[in-house]
Amino acid sequence: MATAYIVDAVRTAGGKRGGKLAGVHPVDLGAAVYDAIADRNDFDAAAIDDVITGCVMQGGEQTMDVGRNAVLASKLPDSIPAVTIDRQCGSSQQAMMFAAQAVMSGTQDIVLASGIESMTRVPMGSTAMLYMKEGMGNYKSPRLEEKYPGIMFSQFMGAEMIVKKHGFTKDDLDAYAFESHRRAKAATEAGRFEREIVGLDIDTPEGRQTHVVDEGIRFDATLEGIAGVKLLQEGGTITAASSSQICDGASAVLIVSEQALKDHGLTPRARIHHVSVTAGDPVIMLEEPLFATEKALKRAGMKIEDIDAYEVNEAFAPVPLAWLKYLGADHARLNQHGGAIALGHPLGASGTKLMATLLGVLDATGGKYGLQTMCEGGGQANVTIVERLSPRYVLLRTQEPRAMWRRHCVLTPWVPAFAGTRVYFMERMPE
Repeated sequence: MATAYIVDAVRTAGGKRGGKLAGVHPVDLGAAVYDAIADRNDFDAAAIDDVITGCVMQGGEQTMDVGRNAVLASKLPDSIPAVTIDRQCGSSQQAMMFAAQAVMSGTQDIVLASGIESMTRVPMGSTAMLYMKEGMGNYKSPRLEEKYPGIMFSQFMGAEMIVKKHGFTKDDLDAYAFESHRRAKAATEAGRFEREIVGLDIDTPEGRQTHVVDEGIRFDATLEGIAGVKLLQEGGTITAASSSQICDGASAVLIVSEQALKDHGLTPRARIHHVSVTAGDPVIMLEEPLFATEKALKRAGMKIEDIDAYEVNEAFAPVPLAWLKYLGADHARLNQHGGAIALGHPLGASGTKLMATLLGVLDATGGKYGLQTMCEGGGQANVTIVERLSPRYVLLRTQEPRAMWRRHCVLTPWVPAFAGTRVYFMERMPE
């Protein structure tokens, strides 16, 4: 089977509901990350075989194949096809899986996996509620009702069920939420997100600004402040502070074959080691990442100790806490730059967003293997394991045209060139 490589991964900085990205059409959010992929990587973008886009709320501004509309709005050639998919919160992680499978099968060489979601402009649940309000029915068919009588599948209720099942307390959730903000703040202040974030120029009351900092991070967060937030349900344990933040954003990951690396002089950041998806109980719903990860590690012939960094989506604090407990994983390796509680969870855009952050964590720590998983509506979960690649680099300064070095050298846009020279990196390509 062929190998799939990740060349680049980018995301917008998250925007809060009604915040800095509220004025940006979701199609244009997607176009911005597509443009960044084209700008940051020195290859002919017309060679992209397909764009696969995750989006959950496919209504209004996010309907009519929002991924294709984002291609048309971007600087990518109109000749590039695109499709929009929905696996709930794992939509763009599934987009990565489909992209990797296309490359591994040999049917395609360059695929752009992405996610788009403006939760301000197309609110969560609106695609179902508007139809119900107009008397046009809902997703629960007679046969589904017969099998699950009286149950309205709820992620919030599933999260509370996990709390009870695993014996967590409100203090546990609050402490976890505080740590998410602390880590996100530290990563931001250390510049850990600079490589992955695509700056967006936006209009504000203070004038034109470039949005490059995740808007949901509470830089002044205290454990006492988080603990004081009102419960979402009387007698429950979860608050808005221990839940993921509603978020606007887009993200993209460029996945290619080994042949594409050679043909286009691209530099791989990581190799996709494993992809899988599983499903389980749709009522407790959010617990599936525990079992999906266990199965993925077994199939990959690995143990949790082999993984240097994990990204587990923080839909609600009990989800990563249960994941840590079940797998005996190291909290220090989990969501090291913070998670969705601090950074936001733009639904269909979160999968490729998490991969951008995971690669950044591996780069920062020198780790080799990274694992990403997400809970998803319907009791599903995707798992992706990647291996960070560390090719040998030799910095060259030359006045010669790049064409003379194309087979061996890669111009890396994020390294500033010296005046009057071209800067290349001699690379040992993967075996």
